[in-house]
Amino acid sequence: MRIGRIVMGVFYIVAGTGHFVVTRLYESIMPSYLPAHHELVLISGGAEIAGGIGVLLPQTRRIAAWGIVLLLVAVMPANIWMAQHPELYPNIPLWAIWLRLPLQLPLIWWAWKCTLTEPHASSDAI
Repeated sequence: MRIGRIVMGVFYIVAGTGHFVVTRLYESIMPSYLPAHHELVLISGGAEIAGGIGVLLPQTRRIAAWGIVLLLVAVMPANIWMAQHPELYPNIPLWAIWLRLPLQLPLIWWAWKCTLTEPHASSDAI
């Protein structure tokens, strides 16, 4: 599980950083029904970075993993929106749009697994 947490932490740190590096790209895939695209992209990127760092630290692992679960659930409607309106995203392959939907479930499960208390957690510190 330790390697899984490290991979998860790095994954969310990198993904969250992308929100700040290629902000316009993330803004372009925001559903039109949401306000403040720029701000929401930055907030979600910050949340991903915080979650990624948080799962790496034993003291914050559980709360950070729950935060990632909530974030993934929160972005699910946007992924559904993209699948319903692929014509709005001509630069994204249709297969990639549809892949996002089922991919959310294992990502949620993975984060949820990090919320569980492990026996000997103190000796498993990173």
